[in-house]
Amino acid sequence: MIAMEALYAARKLSFPKHAAAITMTGSELDKHARGNHWLAVFEMAESIGGRTSETSIVGHLPAALTGVNFRRFLDGACRMDEWTRTVDPRKNPAMMLAAMWYIAGEGKGNRNMVIVPYSDRLILLSRYMQQLVMESLGKELDLDGHTVHQGLNVFGNKGGTDAHAFIQQLNDGRDDFFATFIEVLKDAEKLPITDSSDMGTYLHGFLEGLSAALRGKGRQVITLRIPQISESELGMLIALYERAVAIYAEFVNINAFHQPGVQNYKLAAKSVLSLREKLIAGLGKLNGVKGTAVEIAEKVGCPDDAVEIGGLLDKAAANCPCVSREFCKKSNQWVYTVK
Repeated sequence: MIAMEALYAARKLSFPKHAAAITMTGSELDKHARGNHWLAVFEMAESIGGRTSETSIVGHLPAALTGVNFRRFLDGACRMDEWTRTVDPRKNPAMMLAAMWYIAGEGKGNRNMVIVPYSDRLILLSRYMQQLVMESLGKELDLDGHTVHQGLNVFGNKGGTDAHAFIQQLNDGRDDFFATFIEVLKDAEKLPITDSSDMGTYLHGFLEGLSAALRGKGRQVITLRIPQISESELGMLIALYERAVAIYAEFVNINAFHQPGVQNYKLAAKSVLSLREKLIAGLGKLNGVKGTAVEIAEKVGCPDDAVEIGGLLDKAAANCPCVSREFCKKSNQWVYTVK
């Protein structure tokens, strides 16, 4: 946001006339937006986590701006929400999905989750799933305070051409994953390949062929099929995975709705920025000094932060004329010069 404000100012444009905020009441962003008279401020509940915010104003505003029918999206999510409240696990798709994850990873996350949607319009789904699953389930402690190091690693890409990037590994490499194929049954449009088949048929063949090949190697495969891609089906798909994540968290006795690890790295990032200020102040007194990151860290009074100092010096050498660096083959490390 600060960078965007600077870009607008550099072009003599009014950022507030083009800006709106989605935030909690009383937050720093809320105060900044109202104080600078932004176009609008949309309030969201503090209890809503970013990774589960699609059905809130966080999803509503961009949907409205891009012409997406958000009511249909919500209707689909609501239908899935009702469906996944079914007590019978055999009739509850989210419970079945979570149980598959649990069984595949032996309740300890021993296998990676590979998401392969066979649709260009779902190309970002695996990235969304990374945040939803990994931020929710990657936890050091369980609800009883025991160290468990739970979680599921998620990666993936669009099926068809992009899937080739990792299919070799899945088929012939380590058996340390379970794959989830997501197929959209209704084609967006008919793109003929031959007189008797089209692109949709070819994609289906690739999916089934890969699935059969993996099963033939004893690899674990889950297949989800959705009728078509519309706002309603997309809402159902997202709600399905949100509920599956929550159920899996119950299986392994962890809190899926907090992220202490994220908070820790944010605090660590702040400490690096504070260290940068200390380094800048120290460099002002070191004109003409030459040395390694370890040597300069000692000179600025931060001997225990040599790794971070090295990174800051690398960044400074690339962007600031007051620092340069050259690689010393004899010591096999970078040597920095403060000008």
